[in-house]
Amino acid sequence: MMKTGMLDKLKFCRLIGIALCGLIGVGAFFASTHNAVAERLNNPVAVFAGLDKITGRIIAFDVYIDETVQFGALQVTPRVCYSRPPTEPPNTTSFVEVDEVTLHNEIRRLFGGWMFASSPGLKGVEHAVYDVWLTGCKQETEVAPPANSG
Repeated sequence: MMKTGMLDKLKFCRLIGIALCGLIGVGAFFASTHNAVAERLNNPVAVFAGLDKITGRIIAFDVYIDETVQFGALQVTPRVCYSRPPTEPPNTTSFVEVDEVTLHNEIRRLFGGWMFASSPGLKGVEHAVYDVWLTGCKQETEVAPPANSG
């Protein structure tokens, strides 16, 4: 015996096409089986890696949220850094602003957007001399906190 909701779905499928209905069915399946939303941790520290193309050195550095760190001619400022608990699949993201200090001491925005630790090549900053990408988030660091934090 078919439920009324299923009958309505079949009528709807005939109207919009079978392919689209398959997508709706898959979406409904995932929505019904995955009601829990993964917890998002808001971290006070973002972890970056930077490549100096002149020396070939890769440097890891920690930056507090809303603070700016100079890496070569680049100024890196994370605005948020989200991760998941260790029991969840990893997903680390940060909204970052990267500015370049030019030879004339002018500030020029190179990047403003989301970086993803799982895909550093997707949204990293590629500069003529320096590259910067997100590698993670932390709850604490050995770096001294900013002077204006309580």
